[in-house]
Amino acid sequence: MLRRLTLASLPDDLDSVLPRAESDVAAAAEAVHALIDDVRSAGADALLDQAERFDRVRPASIRVPSQDLAAALEGLDPTVRAALEQTIERVRQGSAAQIPPAATTRIADGAVIDQRWVPVERVGLYVPGGKAVYPSSVIMNAVAAQAAGVTSIAVASPAQASHDGAPHPTILATCALLGVDEVYAMGGAGAIGAFAYGVEGIGLRRVDVVTGPGNVFVAAAKRAVAGRVAIDAEAGPTEILVLADDTANPELVARDLISQAEHDELAGSVLVTDSAKLADSVDEAIARIVPLTKHSDRIRAALTGRQSASVVVDSLDSAVRLANAYAAEHLQIMTADADSVVEQIVNAGVVFVGDASPVALGDYAAGSNHVLPTGGTARFAAGLNASVFLRSQQVVRYTMQGLAGVRGAIETLAVEEDLPAHGEAVTARFED
Repeated sequence: MLRRLTLASLPDDLDSVLPRAESDVAAAAEAVHALIDDVRSAGADALLDQAERFDRVRPASIRVPSQDLAAALEGLDPTVRAALEQTIERVRQGSAAQIPPAATTRIADGAVIDQRWVPVERVGLYVPGGKAVYPSSVIMNAVAAQAAGVTSIAVASPAQASHDGAPHPTILATCALLGVDEVYAMGGAGAIGAFAYGVEGIGLRRVDVVTGPGNVFVAAAKRAVAGRVAIDAEAGPTEILVLADDTANPELVARDLISQAEHDELAGSVLVTDSAKLADSVDEAIARIVPLTKHSDRIRAALTGRQSASVVVDSLDSAVRLANAYAAEHLQIMTADADSVVEQIVNAGVVFVGDASPVALGDYAAGSNHVLPTGGTARFAAGLNASVFLRSQQVVRYTMQGLAGVRGAIETLAVEEDLPAHGEAVTARFED
C-alpha cells in the first residue's frame, strides 16, 4: 500500500526525494484574506454567514452561553472525564517545566540586569472540528497558556450541524473542566481573523497570541495575521516518520503509521529504514490491518498518497540524514540503539523513542504537547509550549557608580553615531 522508494545513495538535494503533501498555504492566501476582511467589516454577520457556508449550520449564538458549558460538563461521560483529567495533569507537569527561570546578572558594581518572563495578557486558541473531535487540542492549548500565567483565554471551534450550531459538547465540557468560559462557535480563517481584530458585536476583544492546529486555510489565516498578533506555527496535515532498523517490530511500525493516517486523507506516514525485509513486513501488516479499521477509506487514501512512502536506504546513517532533512512533526525511533540515534536528530517537532513510546501517546497523555510544526517547518520552529505565551523582558538597574563605569563608552559611541544627545543625557547626570 505504501509506495516504495529505494535509494542506493542519497542525492545532494534531499528535498527532491522526500514524500510531501501537496498543501500550498500561499495558494489559499487570496481566499483567506477575503474571509478575514469580511469579518473585519461585517463582524458577527460575517461569522454567521461563514458558518452557514462552510459548516452547514447557522449558530443561534456565536458565543457559547455559560450554562451550555456547565451542561456539557455535567453530561460528560465519567470515563471520558477521568481520561481528560489525567491528560490535563500530565500536560500541566510537562508545561510547567517549560517556564524559563528568572535571572539576575551583575555586570559590575552598581550594574544589574534582571531577566524576567512576562505572560501576554490575552490569547485565542483554535480547536479544529471536521473529521474528528479534539478535546485533546483544547488541553494542549489551554494548559500551556495557563502554565505561562495567561489570565484571559478565548477558544474557538467550528459550529457543528449535528449539535444545533454549537461546538461539539466534549469540546465545551473540556473548556469548562479547564475553567475557560469564553468559547465561540466559529471556525476556519474567519475565526482567526476574529481573534486578531476582535468582533465588537459579540464582545470579542482582540488577542495577543493565536495558537492551535487546523487545515490549510487556518494555516494561511495565521500567516495573514502574523505581525498583528503572534502565532505558534502554521500547522498543516499531520505527519509521522518512523526511523527503524531490522530489529523493529513490523506490526508496531504498521500500527503507528496507520494511527496518524487516520487523521486525514492528506496525513503523511513515512517509514525510513535500512532494511528492505522490514519494509516488506510492514507492507504486509498494513495490508492486513487497514481493512479492519473504522476509517479504512481515509487511512487508505493517506497511505497511498504522494505524501506517504516507505524509503529504503543503504545505512542507518543515511536514514538519520533523511530524517533530519524531512524534519517530521512526529519522529518515532525504533532501532537497536535508539539513544545514539536520538543524539543525531536535530530536526523534529517531537521525538518518540522505543516500542513503548508510540506517537499516539503524545497525541494524548504523554505530558508533551501535540500542537507541532509540520511540512518541514520543524527545521526552524518548535512545538507549542508555555514559552510561546511569554515575553522575555529585561529590567536594567544601574547606580551612579555603575553608570560612571560606562560613561566614557556611551559618550564616545554617541559621537561616533552622530547622536550627541545620547551622550549628553548621560553627561548631564554627572554635572552639578
